[in-house]
This record gives sequence, structure tokens and C-alpha cells, in this order.
Amino acid sequence: MSPAFLISALVFVLVSAGIFVAFRIFDKRSERARLLRDRLAAVQKAAERVPSEELALLRDEMLSEIPALDSLLRRSERVGNLQTLLSQADLDIRAGNMLLLCGGSGIVFAVIAFSVGGAIIFGWLGLLLGAFLPYSYASYRRSKRFQKFEELFPEAIDTLARAVRAGHAFTTALELIANEVAEPIASEFRKLFEEQKFGLPVRDALINLTQRVPLVDVKFFVTAVMLQRETGGNLAEILDNLSYVIRERFKIMRQVRVHTAQGRLTMVLLMSLPPVIVMVMLVMSPNFIRPLFTDPLGHTLVVAGIALQTVGYFWIRKVIRIQV
Repeated sequence: MSPAFLISALVFVLVSAGIFVAFRIFDKRSERARLLRDRLAAVQKAAERVPSEELALLRDEMLSEIPALDSLLRRSERVGNLQTLLSQADLDIRAGNMLLLCGGSGIVFAVIAFSVGGAIIFGWLGLLLGAFLPYSYASYRRSKRFQKFEELFPEAIDTLARAVRAGHAFTTALELIANEVAEPIASEFRKLFEEQKFGLPVRDALINLTQRVPLVDVKFFVTAVMLQRETGGNLAEILDNLSYVIRERFKIMRQVRVHTAQGRLTMVLLMSLPPVIVMVMLVMSPNFIRPLFTDPLGHTLVVAGIALQTVGYFWIRKVIRIQV
């Protein structure tokens, strides 16, 4: 690769970053003015509402701190889904900034891959890999957070049942969970408590909980509480039975993981074997493996191998994932 290309790529990245920073500084004043106008309009609208109307909490749903980019991103439903994923992953970043991070990461990986491989195909592969890495990290954080939520959720239900049995109101028991149970249970139930505290109906607040944490156990909990509030019954006994069912589901899930351990090990071996063989060959016999990276036919084989590896990964993952 020629030094001129590296200089051009570096200049492009620096100029893009400079334009972005200048645009943010220039647009900061209009952004603050827009926020003030929106808040004043929301307050005025809330003051003009009749008392019979349901109250709704005002939320910061900006997808980007740049007003022009925010209005553009709001037109896409997928960007809204990305913002939901970032919120569920407990990442303090907006969807617009996440997209810019993906673009910057893709450019950096493309330059590195092109510099190492010396072919344009490696640049495209580096671009795809770099652009996908931040999203993969957010998905990983989301899955780990939900996994911890599932582990602590039976404890939260037991705490709620004990509080109700002791004579506390359901809404007061929610605050006890937010103060006594660890994260991420505490933050989600604190949002649930604050929503109903500021006037949102308990039914709507519970539905919002299922949207923030779309887990089967949470849907069971919300359905049981809503049915009890509409038809009556012993809420403490219902919560005890629900906690028992969730713990039994965990036992079955652990048994499933034991039975699918061979499939997971097979997936790890099949995914790691080709890169390991290539690295060993580069060390032991570089002349033998070098045509794979220098010959056009080798580039085609590398792309085909990566594609087949990806298809095999998702196929084996679908086989070993059993819903309980």
C-alpha cells in the first residue's frame, strides 16, 4: 500500500472529525434554545389539560444531541430500536452517537486491515467488522444485564410478597424493592415506582416495565399483578407461586445447558480452528499460506470461508438454543 493512501485516509478522518466538532459547537446554542422551547411547550400543554385526562411522564427521547441529526434519525424506526437497545444495556449514549462511533470504528478497522492485507477486500472486511463491534458490545451488555435481572428477579418477588404480607401497599412495596435489591432490579423498580408516583396509572407503569425488560418472567409478573388488581385475590400467595415457578424454570434451563454443552463446544472448536490453523501456518510455513492473501483466488476463498463460518455459527447457535 502506498504512503499516499495512508496520508489521504488520515486527512479524511481528521477533516471529518474537525467538521463534526465545529458543527456541534456552532449548533449548541440552537440546541439549548430548542430544548427550552420544548420544555415550555410541554409545561403549557400540561397546564391546559383537563383533570380527567391521564397524566404522562415527560421523557428525554432525543436520539442525538445535534438537533438536525436528531430530527433526521427520528424518521427511522430502526434507530429508535437501537436507542431502546442502548437503554436496556444501561449505556449512557444516544443512538446518533452510537452510529457515529460505529462509522468511526469501521473506518479505523478498514485502514488497518487494508494496511496489513494490501487488498481492497480486506479493507471492506475491516469496515464491516469495525462497524459491527460497538453494536456487538451493546448487545453483549444487554444480554448480561438481562441475565443478571433474571437471577435476582425471584428475590425481588419474594421481597414484594413479604412486604405485602406485612401490610404494606403494593406501591410502597415497590420502593422497598428499589432500596433493598441489587442492580439491575433496583433501577427498573425505581422507575416503576416513580412513574406511578408521578401520576401514571399502575397498569401503564407495569406495561412500561415489560417494554424496558422484555423477559418472560417479567411478563408473568405483570400479568399476575394486573389480574389480581382487577379480579382480587391474595397477592402474597400469587407472588409466592410465581417465584416458585421462576426458580423451577431456572432448574430446567440449567439442565438444558448441560445437555447442549457438546453442541456449544463443537461451535467453539469449529469457529476457532480455521484462524488457529492460518496463524500456525504463517509461523511454520509462510510461503505456503501467503498465496491465500496475495492471490485474487485466495481473496475469494477467504471471503467464502468467512461467510460459511458465519452461517455455521448462527446455524449451530439456533440448534443449541432451546426455549424454556
